[in-house]
Amino acid sequence: MDIKDFNSGKFQKGFKYQYFLPERVNHTFIWTDAAVNELLEKASLKVGELNSFSRLIPDTDMFIIMHIFKEAVVSSRIEGTQTNIEEAFISEKEIDPEKRDDWKEVNNYVEALNQAIKDLESLPLSNRLIKNTHKTLLSSVRGEHKSPGEFRKSQNWIGGASLADAVFIPPSHTELPDLLSDFELFLNNHELKIPNLIKIAIAHYQFETIHPFLDGNGRIGRLLITLFLVSSGILEKPILYLSDFFEKNKTLYYDNLTFVRTKNDLLQWIKFFLTGVIQTAETSVTTLQKIIELKNSLERDKLLLLGKRSKSAIELLHKLFAKPVVTIKDVQQMTGLSPKAASGMVQAFMDQNILIETTGYQRNRVFIFNEYIKMF
Repeated sequence: MDIKDFNSGKFQKGFKYQYFLPERVNHTFIWTDAAVNELLEKASLKVGELNSFSRLIPDTDMFIIMHIFKEAVVSSRIEGTQTNIEEAFISEKEIDPEKRDDWKEVNNYVEALNQAIKDLESLPLSNRLIKNTHKTLLSSVRGEHKSPGEFRKSQNWIGGASLADAVFIPPSHTELPDLLSDFELFLNNHELKIPNLIKIAIAHYQFETIHPFLDGNGRIGRLLITLFLVSSGILEKPILYLSDFFEKNKTLYYDNLTFVRTKNDLLQWIKFFLTGVIQTAETSVTTLQKIIELKNSLERDKLLLLGKRSKSAIELLHKLFAKPVVTIKDVQQMTGLSPKAASGMVQAFMDQNILIETTGYQRNRVFIFNEYIKMF
């Protein structure tokens, strides 16, 4: 099917409302729009550069942790959660009780993504894996009563206070088995000659339109992008996340998804998605370059000046790239130093402006690796 002839679906009559029934997607798509080919070529090139760069960097996994936390914070923020990166790294008991729900949602996202990446080693990207990921995402948070890990068995809606004034009503729950079977087949149909970046653009649109869960659809749909890129071999490591691009272009993000449904304009959505891949991959490479420069300059210009303590200091620095918000107790556990030595090491890092104390307290102090966090 030529994408310009794509029919996104139709409105079906429900009980006192109309829901949208999307067209199936498990078939070949072709296009003649030169702009799509140009964007696809550039996006593929930029993702390839990111892959190569991540391969060359020692200890890439150390830096990926920060990317994952940023993705969790931003994707959750799109849904109204207000936790920032610094707060996300603090332990739950140190978080203001009023902020714990938001903190838990962000940390659930991190856990869900990490678990899903691990699950991909033994499972295909499937409805089963998606449900497992959703269960982790909504565990013990505000959506815990909205069937975590289960596709919905009732009608949901987007926007408005009820079905009567909803902005969009996804397909009836009775349509989900067929739609989700088609969706799963599409993700794993290797006979379709569709470039994977185009495929995941279409898959993300389809997932958000089906809206198969009572809660958490946006976060799972965005998480799905990274999972697909890893499972299909486009990314060797989970280091590309589009939520930041979607948040910065939030109106366009929602408008372009809507225009597929209302105007059958799948091409414009694909162009928007590929633009996001290009910009995000470029930003990720630049950030990784800055991280390496920061790491090298701190080791060379500051930590080597600490004499006998330089070895422990460099060890701590490396661990701060994975956990940039710490307490004295954290530093003890990270380095094996005594409480007094750990406190002295933190003071040395503060003297060098590597760590900044954020609470102003005399006890239970929290220190952040500010220059690193600012890169995100």
